[in-house]
Amino acid sequence: MKIAILSRNKHLYSTRRLLEAAHARGHSAIVIDFLRCYMNITPHKPTIHFHGRELNDIDSVIPRIGASVSFYGAAVVRQFEMMGIQTLNKSVGITRSRDKLHSLQMLSRKGIGLPITGFANRPDEIEDLIRMVGGAPLVIKLLSGTQGIGVVLAETEQAATSVIEAFMGLKANILVQEYIEEAKGTDIRCFVIGNKVVAAMERKARAGEFRSNLHRGGSSKLIKITPEERSTAVRSAKILGLNVAGVDILRANHGPVVMEVNSSPGLEGIEAATGKDIAGMIIDFLEKTSKPTLIKSVKQQVNTS
Repeated sequence: MKIAILSRNKHLYSTRRLLEAAHARGHSAIVIDFLRCYMNITPHKPTIHFHGRELNDIDSVIPRIGASVSFYGAAVVRQFEMMGIQTLNKSVGITRSRDKLHSLQMLSRKGIGLPITGFANRPDEIEDLIRMVGGAPLVIKLLSGTQGIGVVLAETEQAATSVIEAFMGLKANILVQEYIEEAKGTDIRCFVIGNKVVAAMERKARAGEFRSNLHRGGSSKLIKITPEERSTAVRSAKILGLNVAGVDILRANHGPVVMEVNSSPGLEGIEAATGKDIAGMIIDFLEKTSKPTLIKSVKQQVNTS
């Protein structure tokens, strides 16, 4: 099987591990900078070109699409889908997960536990917006933020009003969420592949910080999750249409609440914390769901019927 890993940087840990895992299992694998791909969108023979040649020998695609380039990255993945090529995560799932508001609305509709979340447009709605999420302290998030950037903890209503007014003055789209105090600066990253949580780690914020992102100095360790947390993670990924996802959960007094679902979760932190070969599990999943496997299965069913 020839696997294309869509990544901006072949030296990133996650990209390198996926390459190693693919080669270890006897597959051919290449890294493609998807921003340098260009497409021929035609009804009969859609194609993708890269460095002056047509990519017509790819069997499977692993998208590693960053939040800042989601629009073009999803378009490239969609083009591969039009060509009938298997993709680890579909373009629609990537697009849904990157739109924080849309993803929360989808999860809410299906009854997934979430922090109370407000969304508004006009400054004269701030006072009621703050009351709606339970008052201060509360969390204010930029819709376009990643890795903890653009996330602010407002400890008083006055501070919350000032921050919200500032963001709105910049025409930035924001979410206002209740602060889950009992989580105490920790969250759980559940790594979902298919219909299973294959690994989970607890992430803890460094002293004086409430954001638990590893990129912000947080620490991680192996953790055992509850059946409810496991079910919440798998259901969340499925609702958004993702085969592989990192589902971030907080332990609230009333049960697990989902903070975010990531369609390109990093491998370094989860592999270090759990000691598991997550990259290998991803390649194994591709093998099991590849078209040759499906065709072989169909032939076997025909022969035995």
